[in-house]
This record gives sequence, structure tokens and C-alpha cells, in this order.
Amino acid sequence: MSNLSGNIHSVETCGTVDGPGIRFVVFTQGCPMRCLYCHNPDSWSTGVNKELSVEEILNQYDSVKEFCKGGITVTGGEPLLQIDFVTELFKIAKAKNIHTALDTSGILFNPDNTARMDDLMKYTDLVLLDIKHIDNDEHIKLTTQPNRNILEFAKYLSNIKKPAWIRHVVVPGINDKEEYFEKLGEFMGSLNNIKALDVLPYHDMAIPKYENLGIDYKLKGVPPLSKDDAIKARNIIIDAYKKTKIKQKS
Repeated sequence: MSNLSGNIHSVETCGTVDGPGIRFVVFTQGCPMRCLYCHNPDSWSTGVNKELSVEEILNQYDSVKEFCKGGITVTGGEPLLQIDFVTELFKIAKAKNIHTALDTSGILFNPDNTARMDDLMKYTDLVLLDIKHIDNDEHIKLTTQPNRNILEFAKYLSNIKKPAWIRHVVVPGINDKEEYFEKLGEFMGSLNNIKALDVLPYHDMAIPKYENLGIDYKLKGVPPLSKDDAIKARNIIIDAYKKTKIKQKS
């Protein structure tokens, strides 16, 4: 068993929204993005929260595996900041026949050097890819980072035929325009590995956490998105996705 350690924010058992089935979820510490709606600002810093070895995490998983039969999901923060640790964790997990899922923004993908990513993907069953905004300029306003590498990562996953779920948080007044939904659907339609789409409504439940941390919450006053509006957004994205697929076949 490996003694390689990761900087871990927290661990959650019986997660139901981080991949298929009931899962054991590992939240890594550190993230290069500053999404305006982030609900875990305490995960931004790359300073050590707590260190857990691959062995310690898998021992924790073993203690609850009867309840977490879906497998292990590594999320963040941004797990690709600790790609070697995640690779080692997934490598040993796969040797134990545990389903592995990576929840990432893809922001650290380097299309000019994919060697380490290629290695990680050998042991990754599913990628949950968070696309924050399809428009690059608006993506920078929302996250402080461009979306080029994220979209290149999506294309890379398509090229290697790695199953992926797209996750998209809809925020009123920021990315809730029909044209953005259509562009996202068209981009998804250009890929050949998309297995699901999660459209998540923005909520403001993290405000107390920001206040406790002394961080200014920049979306104060932005109302949570209704479930009905999230469903409408998803329908527009799916419709554009299907139309793109039809065009490809004609």
C-alpha cells in the first residue's frame, strides 16, 4: 500500500451527488479558481489542511464500503493540483475493483503535455467535468480564469473516449442566457463521450461561511435559481446537443 499523502480538505461518506450510486467522496485542498459562487472557499488555499495517505483514505473507505458501493469520487478544491496523489489513489482503488470518479474543472489540463493525465486516466472510470461558463470572457469574470484548457480537456476526454458527465451551475444574471445554453449544448454535441448532464441551480447557502472567513461574498443579492428554471436551462442545452448530433449525421 502506498504511503503517498494528499492535502485533504475533508471526507464525506454516503455522497449521492458526486457520481453514480452512493459514494465515498474525498475533497482535496487547494484551487486556482475563485468562482464567485464557490460553496467551499475554505478549500482555496494550498496550505496544508490535513494530510492523509492513500492507505489511510482506502482504510476509511473499507470501513464504510458496504454503504458506499458506488465507489470513490475525488473532488475539491481542484484535485488536479495533486494529480500524482490522485493517480496513486485511483491505481490502488482499481486494483481493488473500486469504481473511480474524478470531479474537476479541468483548469490545469495542459494540451501540450498530457503524459501525467494519460496515466491518471488509466485508472479513472468517470470524469465529472464542471463547465462554469461557455463564453471565455464571461468565464474569466466568473472564475478569474479562462476556459480554454477546460474545453481542451473536454475534447481530450472525447478523443480518448473517457466517459464524462458535464456539470453546469446556472447563476441568474451571469450565465443564464439562452445563447449560452445553446452554445454549451452545441459544444457538448461535438463530443462523443457525454453520458449525462447535471444542471445545478445557484444557491446562496455559503454566505455564512464567507462571513465567518472574513471573505467578501460578491454575489450578495443574487437570488437562488428555481428548480423550474434549472429544468428549462437543461432542456435548452439538451435540445442544442441533439440538434448538433443530428447535423453531424446528415
